[in-house]
Amino acid sequence: MRRAIIVGATSGLGLEVAKILLGDGWRIGVAARRLGLLEQLRAACPDRVEVAEIDVTAPDAPERLDGLVDRVGGMDLYFHASGIGWQNPALDPAKELATVDTNALGFARMTGEAFRLMAGGGGGQIAVISSIAGTKGLGAAPAYSATKAFQNAYLQALEQLAHIRSLPIAFTDIRPGFVATALLGDNPRYPMLMQAADVARAIVRAVYARRHVVVIDWRWGVLTTLWRLIPDCVWRRLRVGG
Repeated sequence: MRRAIIVGATSGLGLEVAKILLGDGWRIGVAARRLGLLEQLRAACPDRVEVAEIDVTAPDAPERLDGLVDRVGGMDLYFHASGIGWQNPALDPAKELATVDTNALGFARMTGEAFRLMAGGGGGQIAVISSIAGTKGLGAAPAYSATKAFQNAYLQALEQLAHIRSLPIAFTDIRPGFVATALLGDNPRYPMLMQAADVARAIVRAVYARRHVVVIDWRWGVLTTLWRLIPDCVWRRLRVGG
């Protein structure tokens, strides 16, 4: 039986991916800061779901991850769906620093521990939900776009490190556009908005295919390609994401 650990599974894409993996016969460990919704998931399939309360910003998060892996019986897939973010043109320092704490420090804390566990345990796959926001610096969301770029580069570096050390660890960087989840709130203004269940199915297909980088969906793939072609002297004058 394949075994997956999903961090950030109380709602949105993490929860939808957990449901798909369960339907495909996986044994899973799900973790988040709050246990309520995780317990509902375990109640639906108690023989194949383990739960853990993990705050990725807490120093003990790696040890809690280790304990969850032990209870699941191993880890073939580590799936990181934990993240926060806001549009923050006023540059509220509390929002900026909380975003860095979760999306950069927490991300490195958890994916680094997953890497170390897989390096000592026969390999596996690390898949993370980053974002198209890491493509360019977005003035409406400075910390969010910066931390997503950090995630893209960090995962790329881990992939190179695994190759240098001849470790059988695969990596999948998942970069969705706007998805209708709690992260976006109730604002209907987002363009090309996608539904979480549809995006989750695309994510699982990418994980099974062991894609290195996948932008979801094709419209966002075209848009981010165009973004990369825009010179910085032009980009800084554009209104993007606000």
